[in-house]
Amino acid sequence: MAHMWILLLSPVSAAAEVCFDELGCFADLPPWGGTPQRPAAVLPWRPEEIGTRFLLFTPMNQLFQNVNPSFKLIDTDQSVAISNYSGKRKTRFIIPGYLKNGDEDWPQEMCKVMLKWQNVNCIAVEWKKGVAAPYAQAANNARVVAARVASMITFLMVRTAQTADKFHIIGHSIGAHAAGDVGSRIAGLARITGLDPIEPYFQDTDASVSLDTSDAAFVDVIHTDALPFNSKLGLGMTQSVGHIDFYPNGGELMPGCSANKGKPTDLDAFWEGTKKFDACNHVQAYKYYSESMIKSQGFLGFPCSDKDSFAAGKCFPCADNTCPLMGYNSDRFPMTDGISKTKYFLNTGSSTPFGRYSYKVMVTLEGPSWSNLGVMHVALAGAADSTQEGAITPGKTYEKMIDAEVDVGEVTEVKFRWNNHIINILKPKYGASKVELQRGKDKKMYKVDTAMSCRPSATCSKTIGLVV
Repeated sequence: MAHMWILLLSPVSAAAEVCFDELGCFADLPPWGGTPQRPAAVLPWRPEEIGTRFLLFTPMNQLFQNVNPSFKLIDTDQSVAISNYSGKRKTRFIIPGYLKNGDEDWPQEMCKVMLKWQNVNCIAVEWKKGVAAPYAQAANNARVVAARVASMITFLMVRTAQTADKFHIIGHSIGAHAAGDVGSRIAGLARITGLDPIEPYFQDTDASVSLDTSDAAFVDVIHTDALPFNSKLGLGMTQSVGHIDFYPNGGELMPGCSANKGKPTDLDAFWEGTKKFDACNHVQAYKYYSESMIKSQGFLGFPCSDKDSFAAGKCFPCADNTCPLMGYNSDRFPMTDGISKTKYFLNTGSSTPFGRYSYKVMVTLEGPSWSNLGVMHVALAGAADSTQEGAITPGKTYEKMIDAEVDVGEVTEVKFRWNNHIINILKPKYGASKVELQRGKDKKMYKVDTAMSCRPSATCSKTIGLVV
């Protein structure tokens, strides 16, 4: 691809610009460089150095998935004509950013999962050479990747008569902002999904630089590493940038992951892989999204002002039509004002399956008049949780949020058990004089009509009924 460099000089500054045929020109002037948010003025590499490739996955490809490879390489040429690409299907592009060692091909795996559930064209965008660079360089190489994707979409629209509203771009990390850049080049995209959009060089920048709501008809965002970069080394953006923003597990520290460790000055080394860095929190975003295609109801987001209020149960349960599904089906959520001004929170598991189903159980105890040290356990037809160890007191009502790994549907039975771990010659019996259960997704209430009681480590169970 032909290119040329143009050097512009002035008494107070020096700026450069590089142009690449149909991709256009790229300058290092503000807002792209020389700003507090983007201090290094860096020009992107040539397209051939970045090495962007388009890996097409279609339903027909997957019929022969044992054939290696199970995708078709396409470009803005005759390769599309001899592929299984169809303009009658919706098209989804997946643009990666940070590449975790050993998981560099996750966009291909996401395409394969997607095609098990959707009849679409799925295109995994690969730019491994361009992203494996010092961080500021990678952030600017993403501009050329965005131009390449926009060129590909334009080519497909002309060749197949597809319209922009048939395209959905999913981007992770730097790739989320590259997706936004595509949206600024192609008006009318149906949707952009930002998976933990990265903070350095993008937060608090001009709208033309970072992902925002002007980039597509619907922009949904999942935040999983949103602690401040300069103080806590969180790679993801803190601020809400979409029509709807989700903060699973508070958006900062994911179950099964440890806190990020290192110095902000080591970002280049982390990015290029020359210094060890555990990006577990950052990469969970695309893992949650992949599972949401299979288990959508397990990712229900609760509107809440902040993570502490959500953790305290103050935003439970869902009011009518106020809880969207995080991930693949979030575009089904009706927004009356066009942009949700509310953050959405939910809990996940520490490993697959990540999706959870939320309940609140309220247990009023009965038993001897004195308090006992113990732990209560409550199970709902396969979903179980327990209180923390402490004094359990008759007549007191205990509340507990339960995040179940399985969707038990209509709850029909509740089981109660308590342990005290201490030998008591009086062998006291404790039970529940009242048990109420509320389901998070629709406020449905269930209750036990009669009391139940049992000795330590024994299990009592009762049929639970729906409160109409």
